Amino acid sequence: MVQTIGNPLSWTAKSLAGAGAHVAQMTGTLGGDPSLRRPRVRHIGLADIRRALMRGLADFQAMRTDVVFLCLFYPVIGLGLSWMAFHQSMLPMIFPMVSGFALLGPLAAVGLYQMSRKRERMGQASWADAFSVIAEPAFGALVVLGLFLIATFVVWLLVADGLYALTMGPAVPASIGAFGHDLLTTGGGHALILLGLASGFVFAALVLVVSLVSFPLLLDRNVGLPVAVATSIEVARQNPEATAVWGAIVAAGLVIGALPALLGLVVVVPILGHATWHLYRAAVMPN
Repeated sequence: MVQTIGNPLSWTAKSLAGAGAHVAQMTGTLGGDPSLRRPRVRHIGLADIRRALMRGLADFQAMRTDVVFLCLFYPVIGLGLSWMAFHQSMLPMIFPMVSGFALLGPLAAVGLYQMSRKRERMGQASWADAFSVIAEPAFGALVVLGLFLIATFVVWLLVADGLYALTMGPAVPASIGAFGHDLLTTGGGHALILLGLASGFVFAALVLVVSLVSFPLLLDRNVGLPVAVATSIEVARQNPEATAVWGAIVAAGLVIGALPALLGLVVVVPILGHATWHLYRAAVMPN
């Protein structure tokens, strides 16, 4: 009997549906404070990105011990996803799982945004400040936006699973070596690479545009979820080149951080997270 790739994602999808129904009860608070003025967007360039990265590095250096402690779970989660793929006869899902984990980056970095915000206001911050997000007025909106990213991650995995079944499946490869050989030497493998890269780019672009400044904006001002997402989209619309460069920097940083058994993410993720806060400051005018 031919062994086929199992699909453990249906349980996750059902869980998300239940969580979504629960969070829907918070919709009354998602509109934010209507008295707040709608954020205005600036034009940003490479100099702003460079400045944001330098300030992000400065935040990391000032809070190194705290953020390393806070971010230790990133490589653990990535390695856990890889382990699950190996032990669930889902070798073709290793790359989609690990690469797709980047789609959750903006959500995972919320605590880092808060730490940069606290340091900006008070001159110092610690890992404990990351958990003060729970007390923010916009916490409900942050949860809903986070659920959107989680749902996007699940859909990406379903698409990746479907692409494998369409091009090289449905049988599971005998080993990771056999899978790599078929991926690089067969027409189906080449098609999977091209289709996977193209679809992955679409998912990454969607998350980038929606979350470019929305999470930091919600932390900084209780403008509500619709306004935060609309502002993020507007930043990307007015600054397509800067947005593309930022996306490329994030992608390259995550790849570099993932190379030494994902341990580099302990450094790369906090620097990018802190830098995102400062990029938000450059892209959105103060009240």
